Amino acid sequence: MEREQLEHLIRAAAQVTHEYEFIVVGSQSILGPVPNPPQELKASMEADMYPLNAPEKADLLDGNIGEGSWFHTTHQVYAQGVGPETAVLPSGWELRLHKVQTTQTDLKIGYCLDVLDLFLSKTWAGREKDREFCIALLRYGYVQLDAAVQRVADMPLSAEQKTGLRARIRRWAQHGKPMASGHESQ
Repeated sequence: MEREQLEHLIRAAAQVTHEYEFIVVGSQSILGPVPNPPQELKASMEADMYPLNAPEKADLLDGNIGEGSWFHTTHQVYAQGVGPETAVLPSGWELRLHKVQTTQTDLKIGYCLDVLDLFLSKTWAGREKDREFCIALLRYGYVQLDAAVQRVADMPLSAEQKTGLRARIRRWAQHGKPMASGHESQ
């Protein structure tokens, strides 16, 4: 997914729900803080999102611009309606959101997660696709190991779960050693 496609999804989501602001929590929220990331970070064709002030309207996204919809078939991207409980995020995440608001969004707003918050959410989810995404974030230098390990303290998890999450981050970091040239575009 390209940044322009995310902007189109925000605009379409607003038309479908009659809402103005949306939270984007999935991997494609990377397109907020990093409008032009490397290809492997924008490989998904789905944006997980919900209306900020009416999360119960997320089902409208699935039915109108979701997977298998006319929108998906036509534009090759789609919205996955989710709820606020979908992503496990560190405290204070709301203060670190990146606003996507352009003429292409019809001035509607998509709030995207900060890269480190996105990384922690995906690391906690721990699926294979999340692992690959997080290793790429580390490899391209968008996430620093020490900062990630430190922010685990802010995750709404038990002490035991936090210990396991820190261990997972360190394991994945072994596979995601930063590239010599770092990342190229932000």
